[in-house]
Amino acid sequence: MKALSMKAKRRTLALGAAMALALLAGPAQAQTYPHKPVTIVVAYPAGGDTDALARLLGEKLSARIGQSVLVDNRAGASGTIGSSFVAKAPADGYTLLLAPNTFAMAQLVLKLGTGHGYDVLNGFTPVIEVGSTSLFLVAGPGAGVRSFKEAISSSQGRSLGYATPGNGSPMHFLGEMVRRATGARFEAIPYKGVAPAVTDVVGGHVPFTYSTLGSIAPYLPGGKLVALAVADAQRSPLAPDVPTLAELGYKDVELTAWYGLFGPRNMPTEVVKLLNTQLNEILRMPDVVARMATLGTVPVGGPPQRLGKTNAGDFERFGRLVKELGIQPD
Repeated sequence: MKALSMKAKRRTLALGAAMALALLAGPAQAQTYPHKPVTIVVAYPAGGDTDALARLLGEKLSARIGQSVLVDNRAGASGTIGSSFVAKAPADGYTLLLAPNTFAMAQLVLKLGTGHGYDVLNGFTPVIEVGSTSLFLVAGPGAGVRSFKEAISSSQGRSLGYATPGNGSPMHFLGEMVRRATGARFEAIPYKGVAPAVTDVVGGHVPFTYSTLGSIAPYLPGGKLVALAVADAQRSPLAPDVPTLAELGYKDVELTAWYGLFGPRNMPTEVVKLLNTQLNEILRMPDVVARMATLGTVPVGGPPQRLGKTNAGDFERFGRLVKELGIQPD
């Protein structure tokens, strides 16, 4: 009996030790993040603003966390292919999504029967609101106009195309808002991202586009593109000669774009906190602020909850606009 009792005691001690190790393993594993490369998915082609911003943040974040940060371009379906990929990824902090507010808008105007649907409000973990940027109405050489008034007049009696980065993008919504406010016969022509949309306008294949300053800035000095108006409350300090739509008589037409970093739903709190802390510090770095300015983007930062609130607000606002503007699912 005594021998059995000693064996039982040893088994009890061994079991207790194993349980203690198991309890310690969870925190220890979480504290090792990151122990392998992190991937930032960009749901648009290389060369656009979102891609450039992801590469800037990835470079800085890599230096701070001691791991490579890779950028994975998964373009198509107005960004829903890449977003859906991240939504279905493991929630371990190694697969993230850098997205503009198209992330929320596209779900409102696309027929998502191809497996690219996702829950905008509950399917992701907000990490940080990276920045915001103004949107400009731009004319290319195919338009033959130099002012907003001329652009509106040129559409009388005929339909004119404007290139967008995809249906459901901020540029698409802005184009429809301008069309409704002015009565101009503008027709949206969707592309797979900002870069190809701007390229076709520069080439004279499409007369107009709505885009960010970072995408159009290289073409403004030589006159390949002409910025006609900005859809912000105030003129951009980076393009002070471009009037706001409010100045031109359209006070209700205002829209800016934002960029947010998300992870899959239920990411560990400590991982979100680490990334948020590091990225807030990165967004305050002078060279990062300067580089973002060349993209026409102002750093935002703040806690994860700020991004969640911004995303939810846009989803609600643009849900109303879909009905008001009569935008049909694509």
